Amino acid sequence: MEIQRISRGRFTHTVVWAVVTSGLVVAIAAGLARATLNIDAALIDKPHIAIYMLLPDEEISHIETLRETEEQHDYLATTKDGMKLVQLRRSEETGEWYVHFMEQLHN
Repeated sequence: MEIQRISRGRFTHTVVWAVVTSGLVVAIAAGLARATLNIDAALIDKPHIAIYMLLPDEEISHIETLRETEEQHDYLATTKDGMKLVQLRRSEETGEWYVHFMEQLHN
């Protein structure tokens, strides 16, 4: 490649596109990293949000906290099928919340 034949405008155009593309790649990577941190925080730090993420098929419209301890949270959840008792427990190995027990309540 003969560097002497590249015009100043062509060189500037190439450099600008390289900087824009690099910035776009960094912005996308930062956005994905932030989303991953938010999901991780929801599963570990905020069980109120985790119940919606752990039970998407239940179509939960409202939750009411019945009891909270360090290792377990009990909820009364209003779902598409009616009221359900849901117990979330914190995993000892990972610290993430998981559904330990779920029972359909009769109306």
